[in-house]
Amino acid sequence: MEGTVVSIAVSDEKGVPKKPVDAVLLIADYGIKGDAHAGKWHRQVSLLAAEDINAANEKGFAVTFGDFAENIATLGVDWPALPVGTKVKIGPAALLEITQIGKKCHDKCAVHQRVGDCIMPRKGVFAKVLAGGTIRKQDPVKVLSD
Repeated sequence: MEGTVVSIAVSDEKGVPKKPVDAVLLIADYGIKGDAHAGKWHRQVSLLAAEDINAANEKGFAVTFGDFAENIATLGVDWPALPVGTKVKIGPAALLEITQIGKKCHDKCAVHQRVGDCIMPRKGVFAKVLAGGTIRKQDPVKVLSD
């Protein structure tokens, strides 16, 4: 399975929509430099399919990239279909490992309150950074194992 990065977003606090940026530095065993979710834990980076964001808009939500607090949005990758342990290469050097599929939704988190729904618990995945590197919009995404 292969795809393309269409959005990268970061925030300096948890539970809020993230702001789109053109590029970020992924740091091994840490996450995205400057993002509130970075750290020594299993949910360093969040990923969501742009197709799922587009589907939310088709249902009447007025959302854009970063509104579901996802770090990386892609085209062409069915994230929830990948099992935990799957390795994914993004751009020329970054390597991630899927650590969690979906998440328990906080009782109407800030994203849910603002948007009216949060698809991350159903459609998002989380990963840790095995190898760092700079990633940019339009970088290729390649699923290496599952």
